[in-house]
Amino acid sequence: MKVFSAAAGPRLFLDDSSVLDIGSCFVGKVDIAPGRAIPDDGDPRIDHSLEGFLFTCGPDHIRHPEPIEGRKDGSRYPLHGSFSSHPAQILFWDCQDGDAECRATVPVALAEGGSALLERHWRIDGESGEVCLSDRLTNTGTKSFPPLHMYHMNIGAWLFDGEVRLSGKTLENGSLPWNFGEDPGGVFCVPAVQEGEDWAEIALGPIAAIGGLTLKVKFRTDTLPWLQIWRNQQAPAHVLGIEPVSHRWVGRHELAERGELQPLRPGESIDYGLRFCFA
Repeated sequence: MKVFSAAAGPRLFLDDSSVLDIGSCFVGKVDIAPGRAIPDDGDPRIDHSLEGFLFTCGPDHIRHPEPIEGRKDGSRYPLHGSFSSHPAQILFWDCQDGDAECRATVPVALAEGGSALLERHWRIDGESGEVCLSDRLTNTGTKSFPPLHMYHMNIGAWLFDGEVRLSGKTLENGSLPWNFGEDPGGVFCVPAVQEGEDWAEIALGPIAAIGGLTLKVKFRTDTLPWLQIWRNQQAPAHVLGIEPVSHRWVGRHELAERGELQPLRPGESIDYGLRFCFA
């Protein structure tokens, strides 16, 4: 893990052993990442990633394992796709005038045998404390594949009291309590696109444990048109996830039937973007 911080904003621990995702995320002296308060899905890659504040799902799959199309040997896409556990090659890392910035590339071997390259750019604004992530995914293989992408942002829910709420235009009535639904947890996925807006925003707070601050998340809706929210309070799990995502919450077969798995051809690229701050 490498410490990444600026004059303002959170102190992040970027995991160069796995896609340069975020492990610990300190707001002041409090690490809001869930740590081991997560479910065990039987995949050590995902256990490692899920205990951090942000991990990236994809680029060939984003949810639970499903059969690989056209294969007769029973092969399945791995849990949350192939990204996790691929090491990052850091190209640039610097802090100037209070800002922090780094760039890295992540060569990725896909489950069906192809390859891709993730070009990752992290930046923290030293004045506002806003964290910006820009990703470009390029198909470096010899055949097309449909790219799927999800930012899996995880917060330890033991930090929350009854005043913490989720809020945003994409939610029904604009707001709901963090412990929505029936215990011990659940998940929903809603459209994030708002007419005339290129970015969607979701907020979580106020969180008394970090001084009453609210986590504010923004993401590009041209390539991440859905918002998935997930929580799990079945012991030992105690976590809530904010998950901007490229595809709605149905199986690959239905997505393919409805033309929602668009190919990324060899040499083509697709861009994703995410921002967050505590205010």
